[in-house]
Amino acid sequence: MAGVEIEKLVQLLAKLPGLGPRSARRAALTMLKRRDTIMIPLAEAIETAAQAVRNCTICGNLDTEEPCNICREPHRDSQIICVVEEVADLWALERSGAFRGRYHVLGGTLSPFQGVGPQDLSIDALVSRAREAQVTEVILALNATVEGQTTGHFIAEQLIDAEVKVTYLAHGVPMGGELDYLDDGTLTAALKARR
Repeated sequence: MAGVEIEKLVQLLAKLPGLGPRSARRAALTMLKRRDTIMIPLAEAIETAAQAVRNCTICGNLDTEEPCNICREPHRDSQIICVVEEVADLWALERSGAFRGRYHVLGGTLSPFQGVGPQDLSIDALVSRAREAQVTEVILALNATVEGQTTGHFIAEQLIDAEVKVTYLAHGVPMGGELDYLDDGTLTAALKARR
């Protein structure tokens, strides 16, 4: 039988996406067998990331710098803001290399059943950014779920009196699909065929 410390490690690992109790137990055993090459460096990396990484106050991306590397990049098109639900979606779009504008991370989607309303997301900050003189388009690159669609419609309504074009991702994103799991070609096609 495993000790309290090992059980706590397994329980914490099991909270990570994609790891159930069995996978967490295997990961814990692997780390314990390879303390010097895996466990100790991992613990140090986790501690460093916990201290240094924070959300960008402009777009919501994760970085060690403020503003983040993407917001500081001078060659990005500041006229277009691509709105995503989570940082993982931003990273997926960046991997594709298809988008060279600015981003805005909402921090989730509207979900009345889970108690998530507009005040829980960074929608007000998005509306403020969209009203800036140089912004001409807001791309709603939200997951093709009921919550994503609802959030997109709500944002579009909030931007009705702003002088920006509101577009949505099109072809290639399956209903119920999540951006983080799509391949780069699909993301590229979806961005190019937005409506």
